[in-house]
Amino acid sequence: MPTADPDQLSIDTIRTLSMDAVQQANSGHPGTPMAMAPVAYTLWQRHLRFDPNDPIWPNRDRFVLSMGHASMLLYSLLHLAGVKAVNPKYETLGDLSVALEDIKRFRQLDSKCPGHPEYRWTSGIETTTGPLGQGVATSVGMAIASKWMGAHFNRPDFPMFDFDVYAMAGDGCLMEGVSQEAASLAGHLELDNLCWIYDNNRITIEGHTDLAFSDDVATRFIGYGWNVTRVGDANDLAMLDRAFDTAKRATDRPTLIIVDSHIGYGAPHKQDTHAAHGEPLGEEEIRLSKRFYGWPEEAKFLVPDGVREHFAAGIGARGGRLRAEWVALFERYRKSHPAQADALYRMQHRQLPEGWEKSIPSFPADAKGLAGRDASAKVLNAAAQAIPWLIGGSADLAPSTKTRLTFDGAGDFEAGSYGGRNMHFGIREHAMGAVLNGLSLSKVRPYGSGFLIFSDYGRPSIRLAAIMEIPVIYVFTHDSIGVGEDGPTHQPVEHLLSLRAIPGLVTIRPADANEVAEAWRLILQFRHQPACLILSRQALPTLDRARYAPASGLARGAYVLADDPGGDPEVLLLATGSEVSLCVAAHEMLAQDGVRSRVVSMPSWELFDRQEPAYKDAVLPPSVRARVSVEQASTLGWERYVGATGRAIGMSTFGASAPLKELQKKFGFEPGKVVSAAREQLARRAQ
Repeated sequence: MPTADPDQLSIDTIRTLSMDAVQQANSGHPGTPMAMAPVAYTLWQRHLRFDPNDPIWPNRDRFVLSMGHASMLLYSLLHLAGVKAVNPKYETLGDLSVALEDIKRFRQLDSKCPGHPEYRWTSGIETTTGPLGQGVATSVGMAIASKWMGAHFNRPDFPMFDFDVYAMAGDGCLMEGVSQEAASLAGHLELDNLCWIYDNNRITIEGHTDLAFSDDVATRFIGYGWNVTRVGDANDLAMLDRAFDTAKRATDRPTLIIVDSHIGYGAPHKQDTHAAHGEPLGEEEIRLSKRFYGWPEEAKFLVPDGVREHFAAGIGARGGRLRAEWVALFERYRKSHPAQADALYRMQHRQLPEGWEKSIPSFPADAKGLAGRDASAKVLNAAAQAIPWLIGGSADLAPSTKTRLTFDGAGDFEAGSYGGRNMHFGIREHAMGAVLNGLSLSKVRPYGSGFLIFSDYGRPSIRLAAIMEIPVIYVFTHDSIGVGEDGPTHQPVEHLLSLRAIPGLVTIRPADANEVAEAWRLILQFRHQPACLILSRQALPTLDRARYAPASGLARGAYVLADDPGGDPEVLLLATGSEVSLCVAAHEMLAQDGVRSRVVSMPSWELFDRQEPAYKDAVLPPSVRARVSVEQASTLGWERYVGATGRAIGMSTFGASAPLKELQKKFGFEPGKVVSAAREQLARRAQ
C-alpha cells in the first residue's frame, strides 16, 4: 500500500501519473518526472507563491519547466494542485486546467496535455518550452519584468511587484548556447529574484553526458556572477528546502541549485540509463517501479485519497492568502495612486492608454526623405512617452538601429537601477529574443532590435513568440543590399522570406516615413501576435500623400499607392520598402509614354492575405496579368502575386561589397529596369 506520509504520497503520485501517461500514449519522457518529482513538489508545495484558483494573479511567482520534454511533471502538478483554467479574456473559469482525463489523453489530439508545455493552451503554464535552453532564457525576461515593474509601480507601503522566477533545467538546457547568453546577462544584472534548478542526472539521449559534456557547471556559473548551491540527493526534502531558502535570501545575484538526481528513479532496469529518457518504460518495468515505491502495482492513474487535499492545504491555502492580500493591496493602491493603478490594470490586460495614438507623428513630403530607422526613432520615442510600459533595446546596436529612448526620464535598465526603459542586451541576439518573450509573458510591452541579417541568431525565440501568440516587437534595420560596403555577410537576401514563413508572425517593410508611422500605429495595438518591422539604413523619399494614396493603407497589408487617372491599369508594379519609390519613378516614366500602370505598396504579405477577396481583387485585379514585383531580397514567393508568368526583380544570389548605387545598377534596381520589365510583360500579353 502507498505510504501514509503525505509528502511522499504526493511525490509518488506525480511519479506514477507521469509513468502511466507516457505508457498509455506510447510516447514521452518518463525518467525526468520520476527523478525530479521531489524537487518540483517541494518548490510548489512549500515555497511557490502561486494561487491555483487564479493562475494569472500578477504578482505570482513564475515556474518554468525549461526541460519541456518532462511535461508530465508539470501536468501532474497542475492537476494535483487544482489549477483553474483561464480564458483569453483573463477570466478564471471553474474547470480544472488539467483534468485527470487530460492526463489519460497525454499527447493526444485536443488534450490539455500536449507533448511539451504550451502557453495559452493550458493555464498554469507560463511559457512554451521544448526547444532546450529557451525556458531558462525566457525566465530571465520574467525576472527583469519583475524588477522593472517593481521599480515603476511600487510605492511606499505598496509593494505591487516583487515576484520570483524559478526555472528547472537539464543538461541539454545548459549545453545550448542561448542559456549561456542568458545566464551571463542575468548575472550582470544581479537578478536576485531568479533561481535556476539544474537536474544533474548525467544522461542525454545518446547516453552518458561524458560523451560530449565535461563542464564544471558550478564554476561556470560562479564566473557569471551567480550564487551556486548544491543538493546531493533529489529525494532529500530538507536539503531542498534549505536550497530554496538560500535562493530567496540572495540579495545581489541569481541562484543556481545543482540537484544530483537519478533519471528513472525506482525503475530497476532503466534507472540512470538513457532508456529512461525518451520512451515508455514498458508495462513490466512500471510494475516493478511501483513495487519499489510501495504502490499498487496494477493501479493506473491512481490519485490516492488525501493527495489533492494535501496540495490544497499547502500551495492552495498559501497562494490564496497571498493573492487575497495582493488584491486588497491593489484596491488601496487604486485609491492612493489612481493613475498608476489604471496603468497597471491596462498593462496586465494588454490594453493601451487613452489617446495614445495621438502621439504618432506624420511626416511632410520630402524628396530626400528619411531612413526607415530614423523615422522609426521619432515614432518610437513619441509612442513610448504615451505608453509607459513600452520598453526595449538592442543587441548592442541601438546607435545603428535608432531604438534608444532619448526623452527625459527614459533611463537605462541596469543592475541596482531597474526603472530604466532602455535595455542593453549585449551581443546576445538569441538571449534577447527569449528575454523579450519573458517580458511579454509578464505583460510588459517589449521591443528588441538588431540588423535583419542577425534575425537568424534569434529565430528560435521569434518562432516561439508566434506559437505563443504574444505581441513582441522586433525592429530589424539594414534591411537589404542597401547595407552596401558591408558586403554579403551583412546583406540580408533570404531573411524576409524566412520571417514571412513563420505562421502568425506579421512582417512589415514600410516604404517611407509615413508608412513607418502607420506600422507602429498598427503593431502597438496587437495583443496576440508578434511583429517584425523591417527598416532601411538609407534614406527613403517621403512620398507626397496629397498626390499619392494615404499611408493608412498599410494596415491592410497592400494598397494602391499610385494609379492611372482612369483606374484602369495595364500593368501592376508591386514593391515593398525602398523599392516602392523606385516603382513610383517607373510609373511616372511609363505614364509619359502613355502606359497605364498601377503602383501597389505591399509592406506586409501577411496582412494583405487576411483581407477579404473583394479587397484583394480591387488592389490586384485578376484581369491584369502583366505584373512586375521589385524587392531587394529573394524573389521566392512573389509568384503568388505576380503569377507564374509575371516578372520578379530581386536577388537570386548573395550581394556584394560596394557603394549602394553600384549595387543597384549591378542587380537591376533602377527605374529603367522596372520600365523594361513592365514593357516585356505587356508585350508578352499582346502576343
